[in-house]
Amino acid sequence: MRRPWRVAVVGGGIAGLAAAVRLRDGAPADTEITVYEQSGALGGKLRTGELAGQPVEFGAESFLMRDPTGAQSAAVALIRRLGLAERIVHPTVGQAALVIDGGLRPIPGGTLVGVPGDLDRVTTVARPLADADTDGGRPLVEPDADVSVGALVRSRFGDEVVERLVDPMLGGVYAGRADDLSLVTTMPALARAARVEHTLVGAVRAAQAAAPRAPGAPVFGTLVGGLGTLVEAAVTASGATVRRDAAVRELTPTDTGWRLTVGPTRDPDLVDVDAVVLAVPARPAARLLAGPAPAVAAGVGELDYASVALVTLAVPQPRLPELSGFLVPSTEGLLIKAATFFTTKWGHLRRPDGLALLRASVGRYGEEAHLQRPDADLAATVHRELSAVLGTPLPAPVDGHVQRWGGALPQYAPGHADRVAAARAALRAAHPTLVLAGAGYDGVGIPVCVRSGETAAEEIITALGGSAR
Repeated sequence: MRRPWRVAVVGGGIAGLAAAVRLRDGAPADTEITVYEQSGALGGKLRTGELAGQPVEFGAESFLMRDPTGAQSAAVALIRRLGLAERIVHPTVGQAALVIDGGLRPIPGGTLVGVPGDLDRVTTVARPLADADTDGGRPLVEPDADVSVGALVRSRFGDEVVERLVDPMLGGVYAGRADDLSLVTTMPALARAARVEHTLVGAVRAAQAAAPRAPGAPVFGTLVGGLGTLVEAAVTASGATVRRDAAVRELTPTDTGWRLTVGPTRDPDLVDVDAVVLAVPARPAARLLAGPAPAVAAGVGELDYASVALVTLAVPQPRLPELSGFLVPSTEGLLIKAATFFTTKWGHLRRPDGLALLRASVGRYGEEAHLQRPDADLAATVHRELSAVLGTPLPAPVDGHVQRWGGALPQYAPGHADRVAAARAALRAAHPTLVLAGAGYDGVGIPVCVRSGETAAEEIITALGGSAR
């Protein structure tokens, strides 16, 4: 008689929860799935809290509606699978701005994460180099090569385009710098086009044409009630046993799978399973891999992270522009790197009393010392800088919250994709029932994390002998 499969999902972020749902859908019906989460909260960077009496995101704010091919994103597919599609809402204000010379200027259209496809359209914020993006008779990037986004764009468009457009756009997503971030990992569509096209303008246009979307189709979505509802629904649908405050400290191969050492050193819980989805950031993953796969651990452990703080303020009846928010180039000298006007951007959050929710992201890679300030100091600095950018003093907040995310955002150096592929291939060859998932490997954003978790689950099902359904 066949005994039920036992699968451990280490990490209760959205990648781990998506893996658990896919295991429930694809593995034999009696499969025992257990999610181990070191903290007391599930969802990872999905964290819905409450401020001034209403739900507000203290982590990820939204998800992309479409994937790079134009099909529905993995996040939307999961939301539909969980019966939450009717909760999806879209921004009512989509225009954002850049802080240039202390004031707000609309972000030019026609760019791809800030990289222009039409140089004339970006002159309101940056001056591209004249005649630098020439056709040299060969593709911009060699086959299978990777470069930093900053190096490529500087060589073609000059410093201002990088510093005033590309850097703030990438900084808003990764809290990193364009000169340090991989083109292949952060902008895969542009990387593919750059291996064919001879100019950067041509590569941007080709990448945009490869993923067409219907005019007026929404780019982003979120859920009424907060993204925490996605977390709760995924836990329920997975049917998994969830163990919070359960740190997995060691993974040991056994004849039939894996032994997990869970909990405190003095009184550990030893758990035997058939397979493991390791859905934690790269550094804790490296520690767990050090025993069974030291070479893989060394490669995985090289990934670096940036820390950020999200400061949310509830402000009575402020005078705000009709913008979703703004991005700040590092050259502006502000602590804020991005701001979102929640109650302007999202119509479902607007209140009849005029109270506005504003959120600022603080912290860039290499500037973690700024995050050592007390909460009150960070909140006061954000309030002061928002007032300066808006050109008018904001009223005193009636409520506020500071959410610190230490080591939250992976910094993908050039060559990252190849290093991860090599690590996964080595792990698959040695231990096919141990699979990596999450933002540390595949990129940031809810759809990427969902797809990463689902792919890991599918690999586990295959390694254990395929689906019984």
